[in-house]
Amino acid sequence: MSDVIRSMTGFGRGECQDEHYKITVEMKSVNHRYLDLGIRLPKRLNPYEADVRNIIREYAQRGKIDIFVTYESLSGGDSQVCYNSEVAGEYMRYLVDMAQEHGLENDVRGVSRLASMPGVLTLDESEVNGETLEKILEVALRQACQSFCEARTGEGEKLKDDLLEKLDTMRGLVDSIEERSPKIVAEYREKLFAKVAEMLGDAQIDESRLLTEVTIFADKAAVDEEIVRLKAHIDAMEKELRTGGAVGRKLDFIAQEMNREANTTLSKANDLTLSDIAIELKTIIEKIREQIQNLE
Repeated sequence: MSDVIRSMTGFGRGECQDEHYKITVEMKSVNHRYLDLGIRLPKRLNPYEADVRNIIREYAQRGKIDIFVTYESLSGGDSQVCYNSEVAGEYMRYLVDMAQEHGLENDVRGVSRLASMPGVLTLDESEVNGETLEKILEVALRQACQSFCEARTGEGEKLKDDLLEKLDTMRGLVDSIEERSPKIVAEYREKLFAKVAEMLGDAQIDESRLLTEVTIFADKAAVDEEIVRLKAHIDAMEKELRTGGAVGRKLDFIAQEMNREANTTLSKANDLTLSDIAIELKTIIEKIREQIQNLE
């Protein structure tokens, strides 16, 4: 579903078996910029690593995902230990000859030392039905992926609701900036005229020059463009959240642009009230950026 938002943290488990084999798959993930797969397979299942990777890519696009696969033979005849008597005898003969030839002590006395020699004990693995094993692995893996995605989706929906709430808070702050901004110029004009009048007394005031100063101040303090862009960024982020999918990178870029506009607004704020609003706005944006880092 395109409207699903997923977190990059999650856990999933799947299991499948028949009368001969049992395979269990567990997977967990944390945040990562890209898709990073760490797959641990038993030796018997190594040939299927590429298939495992391809299946997981159907379910996830980002995150550091660790996959643990265990394999169990239920028939009891999957493998057996074989003792090679001839190889053991050869080792013993050569060791005796080497000791006599070089005047060394033959220190191979324990059976465990002899058994550790290459080829003395081997694991004879019986023939495995590869097609059956592959099917069981795929069923277990897809079960794990589905429960994994459900966990990520549940967490993602919580993050989505929290982000939408924070965007509403941002809208309120931007509206407050928009409402406060014109008042700053009016207050500056009033204070400037009052101060000049106090200094000059009954002397004539050059209103045109004072209005020029007010105009210059208004131009420096104007945040109209920043307000327009902030509103556009808020709308864009909300649209991406409601559209869903793997939107983490897009949202991170939008949040960076939001922060840029908030910084510019704060730098232009020649007013304590406006500065407080801009600082609160930056705080909300930082919280949004932190939450976005958890989204796929």
